[in-house]
Amino acid sequence: MKNTSLKIAYLSAEDPKNKKVWSGTHYSIYKALQSMGKVTILGPFHPKLPLTFGKIVNQLFIKVLNKRFDYRHSIFLSKAYGRFFSTKINSETFDLIVAPAASAEIAFLNTTIPVIYITDGTFQSCLNYHKSLTGLTNQSIISGNLIESKAIAKSKVVIVSSEWAADSLKTDYKTPAEKITIIPFGANFETLPSEHELVFETPTEWKLLFVAVYWESKGGPIIFKTFNMLREKGYNVSLTILGCVPPADVKDEKITIIPFIDKNDPDGQQQLSEIYKAHHLLILPTRFDCSPIVINEASAFGIPCIVSDTGGIRGHLSNGQNGFLVDHNDTGEKFADIIGDMITDPLTYIKLRQSTRKEYVDKLNWHHWITKFQETLKQL
Repeated sequence: MKNTSLKIAYLSAEDPKNKKVWSGTHYSIYKALQSMGKVTILGPFHPKLPLTFGKIVNQLFIKVLNKRFDYRHSIFLSKAYGRFFSTKINSETFDLIVAPAASAEIAFLNTTIPVIYITDGTFQSCLNYHKSLTGLTNQSIISGNLIESKAIAKSKVVIVSSEWAADSLKTDYKTPAEKITIIPFGANFETLPSEHELVFETPTEWKLLFVAVYWESKGGPIIFKTFNMLREKGYNVSLTILGCVPPADVKDEKITIIPFIDKNDPDGQQQLSEIYKAHHLLILPTRFDCSPIVINEASAFGIPCIVSDTGGIRGHLSNGQNGFLVDHNDTGEKFADIIGDMITDPLTYIKLRQSTRKEYVDKLNWHHWITKFQETLKQL
């Protein structure tokens, strides 16, 4: 039941109503929190001077030192956030501050109100893993870890989406286990199919789906190689590439490219729903991921996911339940083998579709997330 007296501050430099930001996770958290009480959005806030200065310094460092200056985790930007959000918080009365993906925003926050920090990966866990956090100057590394440490210290509890992120909190930042809660995220579609809408049958043509904004970082070359291997073995497969435009040499009569669909648009949501309903397997040979929401969205449609085992993938993919994990170093062979096995054993595939949908219903949804979130608050 909604507690209308509970006043929650949503603290982020981003606008949570924009479904393009953080794959729509900001929006989903914001909507979920509204079931608990009145939610006030404190942002968006993008301080022009610190951001412009930081971008200039970064370009200079790249040209002169061949190093990156991570201005998004710089002390001067974090302090600018601290001043702005401290003023906003002190202008109203709040019971709780919820800060998703907001380490820099809360590190220098001046408040006594309980802060719930939500993240899917720490600075240290993403260092030299995420492209934007590679080749940093020593000072950027020191600043990034300092900001993360201060954000954790500022928080009453830190909610993460995977054991991978939790392990970094404990190992890299010495965060007590009792301060950490692991809750997988949900699916960021406005409308999702009900049980009776889904029909699990053996396909005649196996339609593979690859969803990515960035071709390279999500393993586009590996999915293309996988597809070609399956075709060479005589399997009747097709491939839909959704969200990006691959290189010109990625072409085949059985490949469909859909560059971009706007999640903010209701028609876009409907388009996405129809695309998912028409496909049988989601393949994601991702090179980097903290919490790929696409796994949850595919699971809602009963689409098993075959994904590279890296980062926080295990937070949302249970091997054998809603898909399969593949060694991060695999270049396509194992992906092709797993898909081939399912094509030749359709009964096992149908059972996997059923358990995939169950995984979504049981835990990969926002109702489950907000229920666990409320349980965490009670324990405080």
